[in-house]
Amino acid sequence: MSLSGIRHWVFDMDGTLTVAVHDFVAIRVALEIPLEEDILTHLAALPVDEGKAKHAWLLEHERELALGSRPATGAVELVRDLAQRGCRLGILTRNARELAHVTLEAIGLGDCFAVEHILGRDEAAPKPSPDGLLKIASAWAVSPSELVMVGDYRFDLDCGRAAGARTVLVNLPDNPWPELADWHASDCRALRKLLD
Repeated sequence: MSLSGIRHWVFDMDGTLTVAVHDFVAIRVALEIPLEEDILTHLAALPVDEGKAKHAWLLEHERELALGSRPATGAVELVRDLAQRGCRLGILTRNARELAHVTLEAIGLGDCFAVEHILGRDEAAPKPSPDGLLKIASAWAVSPSELVMVGDYRFDLDCGRAAGARTVLVNLPDNPWPELADWHASDCRALRKLLD
């Protein structure tokens, strides 16, 4: 199937639809998380009170970043083009759903995604788990093979593969995971050209 034939699109948000601004090393340092550990996995394993406090700090830190979000190259045009073509659009992010709304509003795409089609870390197991993609496929009453997962990191591709969806890697000049990405585009502008 060609990209232009796909009608169900799910996007990662930070670094995919937005210019990446998260400093994950600084976040790990602030939250006393070893540099080699995944932030969300580490926080989930903490005692309840400590985990709540650190999640609260992370949420406020991410809120500041969300308010200042800028669209990635070609992202607004790509999403609006897909919406005009009648494609279904979803977001699957490791961020919080409420901050996804803040981010989408900040970059001018708040009207393109229905609330129920935005899943964050509290609505689904975080990527690379396929849980969120499977939930979206179920909500849309389609096979996961009819979805394409678009992201800028290996977790997005692993999630798509595990769900049985197609995958697109964007915003990296080269593709370090060719075995995981069905398509690669240097940015969303280049991805939009692949639809022609």
